[in-house]
Amino acid sequence: MRLPPFSNLLRTFYTFSHLTRIRPLARQSLLLKPLTLKSMPTIPFLGSLFGSRSIQSNNMSYPDQRSPDEWRAVLSKEQFRILREKGTEPPGSGKYDKFFSESGVYKCAGCDAPLYKANHKFKSSCGWPAYFDSIPGAVVRHEDNSFGMARTEICCANCGGHLGHVFKGEGYPTPTDERHCVNSISLNFSPEDKPVQ
Repeated sequence: MRLPPFSNLLRTFYTFSHLTRIRPLARQSLLLKPLTLKSMPTIPFLGSLFGSRSIQSNNMSYPDQRSPDEWRAVLSKEQFRILREKGTEPPGSGKYDKFFSESGVYKCAGCDAPLYKANHKFKSSCGWPAYFDSIPGAVVRHEDNSFGMARTEICCANCGGHLGHVFKGEGYPTPTDERHCVNSISLNFSPEDKPVQ
């Protein structure tokens, strides 16, 4: 049996601990309304451990230079949190985790730039879509020292949208021995498009 990498366990812990339940008032509990979930206030020390901020990626210049307000106008709240604020979706919750196709292209959900060929995807059972390679020049890498460890963040080369992280040397039977662990919400799939060569 193959256990997930330690970084996945930390990511899962953060994802599920970052939401807290709000205690309903006595009169509200009688109305049988669903409980509202609110995120915890930001704590700088914990943010440095559990955030996914990359200093390099914030200073890079990308061809698509939209402002945060322009991104909010075209992205859903969750897409904005993940693509622009470098968040992570809960493991196993994405629509492309267990989706496979023989052909087509996965594109950036923010700017529609082609990122991955369908035949680059493989089953890793990590809870997020996994690819062994990207379309050449479509993804940029940055050092990410969050979670108290060194990781490699991957972003869309056109808009700088956060995709996820790359892990090397995990022993998957792929040509590159890499796993691009990508948030589904960062992607759109197009079955008709041909990949750029």
